[in-house]
Amino acid sequence: QVQLVESGGGLVQAGGSLRLSCAASGRTFSSNAMGWFRQAPGKEREFVAAINWSGGDSDYADSVKGRFTISRDNAKNTVYLQMNSLKSEDTAVYYCAAATGPLATFRLHEYNYWGRGTQVTVSS
Repeated sequence: QVQLVESGGGLVQAGGSLRLSCAASGRTFSSNAMGWFRQAPGKEREFVAAINWSGGDSDYADSVKGRFTISRDNAKNTVYLQMNSLKSEDTAVYYCAAATGPLATFRLHEYNYWGRGTQVTVSS
C-alpha cells in the first residue's frame, strides 16, 4: 500500500521556522516529481512548491518564494519543506503529493498520490 505521511507541522510564532517532512512507503518515488500544497479553511487547495525527480529543479508559488525551500532525499524516499519567516497567512493544512511524471509541476491534477496533511498554524 502506497502511503505519503507528512510530519513536522505545529504552532509557531510569526517570523519563526518549521521543517515539514514527507515519508513515502509502499513504492519508490525517485523517478517522480514531488510537491507540497496547502489548504486554509474555506479556501481551495493551492500549490506551494514542487521539485523534480532528481532534486535539480524546483518551483515555488510567488507567495513563498525566498522563504520556503523544497528538497528531497531519494535514498530515504523523503521530501522536505523548510519554511522560514512564517506569516499568519501561511496557516493551513500542508499536503505532500507525488506527481505522475518526473518534472516539477504546479498543476494539482498532475499529482496522483496524496498524504493526509499536517497542520501548520502561525500566530501573529
